[in-house]
Amino acid sequence: MTALSRRPANPVVGLTVSHESAELHVTGAALYTDDLVSRMAGTLHAWPVQAPHAHALVTGLRTTPALGVPGVVRVLTAADVPGVNDAGVKHDEPLFPDEVRYYGHAVCWVLGESLEAARLGAEAVEVDYEPLPSVLTLTEAIEAESFQGAQPTVSRGDAGAGLARATHRFSGEFEFGGQEHFYLETHAALAHVDEGGQVFAQSSTQHPSETQEIIAHVLGLHNHEVTVQCLRMGGGFGGKEMQPHGLAAIASLGAVLTGRPVRLRLNRTQDLTMTGKRHPFHAVWEVGFDDDGMIQGLRATLTADGGWSLDLSEPVLARALCHIDNAYYVPDIEAHGRIAKTNKTSQTAFRGFGGPQGMLVLEDILGRVAPALGIDPTELRRRNLYQPGQATPYGMPVRHAERLTQITDELSERGELQRRRRAIEAFNAEHEHVKRGLAMTPVKFGISFNLTAFNQAGALVHVYKDGSVLINHGGTEMGQGLHTKMRQVAATALGVPLSHVRLAPTRTDKVPNTSATAASSGADLNGGAVKNACEQIRERLEQVAARTLNLHPSDVRISGGVVTGLGTQDTIAWADLVRAAYFQRIQLFAAGYYRTEGLHWDASRMQGEPFKYFAYGAAISEVEVDGFTGAYRFLRTDIVHDVGDSLSPLVDIGQIEGGFVQGAGWLTLEELRWDTSDKPSRGRLATQAASTYKLPSFSEMPEVLNVHLFERATEDGAVYGSKAVGEPPLMLAFSVREALRAAVGAFGPAGHMVELGCPSTPEAVYWAVDAARRAGQEAGDGGASARSVAPVGSGNGTAGNGTLERELAEHSAPRGVAE
Repeated sequence: MTALSRRPANPVVGLTVSHESAELHVTGAALYTDDLVSRMAGTLHAWPVQAPHAHALVTGLRTTPALGVPGVVRVLTAADVPGVNDAGVKHDEPLFPDEVRYYGHAVCWVLGESLEAARLGAEAVEVDYEPLPSVLTLTEAIEAESFQGAQPTVSRGDAGAGLARATHRFSGEFEFGGQEHFYLETHAALAHVDEGGQVFAQSSTQHPSETQEIIAHVLGLHNHEVTVQCLRMGGGFGGKEMQPHGLAAIASLGAVLTGRPVRLRLNRTQDLTMTGKRHPFHAVWEVGFDDDGMIQGLRATLTADGGWSLDLSEPVLARALCHIDNAYYVPDIEAHGRIAKTNKTSQTAFRGFGGPQGMLVLEDILGRVAPALGIDPTELRRRNLYQPGQATPYGMPVRHAERLTQITDELSERGELQRRRRAIEAFNAEHEHVKRGLAMTPVKFGISFNLTAFNQAGALVHVYKDGSVLINHGGTEMGQGLHTKMRQVAATALGVPLSHVRLAPTRTDKVPNTSATAASSGADLNGGAVKNACEQIRERLEQVAARTLNLHPSDVRISGGVVTGLGTQDTIAWADLVRAAYFQRIQLFAAGYYRTEGLHWDASRMQGEPFKYFAYGAAISEVEVDGFTGAYRFLRTDIVHDVGDSLSPLVDIGQIEGGFVQGAGWLTLEELRWDTSDKPSRGRLATQAASTYKLPSFSEMPEVLNVHLFERATEDGAVYGSKAVGEPPLMLAFSVREALRAAVGAFGPAGHMVELGCPSTPEAVYWAVDAARRAGQEAGDGGASARSVAPVGSGNGTAGNGTLERELAEHSAPRGVAE
């Protein structure tokens, strides 16, 4: 076997090729789970009965009226479950609850001959509820001490000592919102039972093996009696890592009980009101700097809103704590974490998996306090970047730390940082009511699953007698281009043209015990497994070629579908070699396997090396803010991002662009609102559609977007030297929010620290502008102006003048998003 990262001559990886399903996508020919319904005769349709309370006991459930509705076949309740009435891995998510935990919680499901019959049947079901007190907001949960799960701590050194030696200290709090996945394809499942009694479930799932396990335990079956297949997903973003399991179990239960196929597809409102989102966070912090702006100590408590059940909240919180440092060295740190239990949807994985929330805390701190330190925010960030030889708070060396400086230097040049700064200063001096701002922020993101056991993958590769190749692996395709990369890996490893390789749908009876396609590890894990399987086959074929060409096997070369050898002019066509191998009874298929080496993690101490490597990047963004309305334009973004040696540059650039825009949506536009009143509608999600939940559109894209892949960046520990690209680009969007902060600051006096709500909607920006203007007026009168961060024992020279010292002293700690 060759080294994992070594590329042969003329590799197919690294070539710019289009997405393997691009033509199917744009013509509408690509099949998704719900498209298969028309191919299944007699399919029943499922519809939920959703509770109109945030928290209540179910005291009565009468399904008989529903059975009187024409077309209704059956109502599924807890009494029908032959196995375990639970949809989660923590056994805290009853599939059919007797206690409603959030507004919209499904208490039972109706099966009908048509979707309309099922819907009318659901309306006819009679349910009695006994309302109970509910906890909705993070503030309410913290006050009520409503927590669930573990409360880990990441620490290094002595945070108290670090703060004590700091000459400039600040404290504050920060609350920021979640994010709806809003994938194009809502949750969907289609299940039937074959003649052998096997349950076969088509599911839009990022984790087919776990979907298989949940179906099996709900039905009281063994895993080998259940097969799950995922053709492709119309987006996932983490929202289909844990949440599809119970829905697929409902469809499977219905299929077992009725003997007919059952289709379950949530409409958009159901998907929004029933499934989890990105975790909102609340942070309380205290930070200290020396006179050079170097961070001395940080103490923080992060509280994640987990919703009604644990789901993936514990690993999400763990990753947030492991990323609170982002790209910066903090010598003395103490970061505590806890998970609030609230009566909302069970919050779940979302691109970045807690990393963005942890990183945002320190980025917000640096952006806030830079004016008080009298240091440009970009310079403050640069001074604190990790340097070679330094390690994270949890004890992992930051390998290739020099890339952070190299990337920011290259980005400064490509993004014309100095020229644009001067242009912005000139623009702002000439415009009283419109201001521009620019910011550069870095990214350091760890790649691997928090749970070490998940860092493994399998693949199955077949070479047929005509030389064609079929590959199957455990990863799922959600539009991110994983299948495209796997075809390129297989073609490279075998030495054949890309056209020779086809990829089969992901299913649990081909590759078992797979991990979720998540944690940005899909290409790393599955690529390693595909490469391993292909190299097993190639080594066998090289033996056949060596005998034919009278060479040593190590002298055989296979490239572009042609077999040659050192010291000979003879050649063999790939197809001829394969056929010769078949007649020599050489095995032409192989199961591949890969496990990530070098990982170790002590979750009880939150210490170790949980990541294979770090992905780096940086972005410069420029915005323009209207001081009258808070409305803003994204003028330009420049990105330099480290993907190692790209497996597929076109796919990677698309991932960077898409991740950046999704991050900008989370930070500036997308705002989830629940009814927090004491009315009967308390707990209802108010943002139930695209009409009320603002998503990024073309008008929110930067007018100029330049993306450059960092060069000379081979990653020795990953397949063909590449690096993950799914999640890290999302955090490049920090630059947009910090650019907004800079533009808002231009409306105020020098040294004014901008408090900016998150998401930084035009409304939030307007109030920040208003505060900046009032600060300028008060500063002109010699009064207090700053309202962003409370100092704790500020050292001399914190503000450079006595006025700002008084401003800081009179500050009250800020909030994040206004209630």
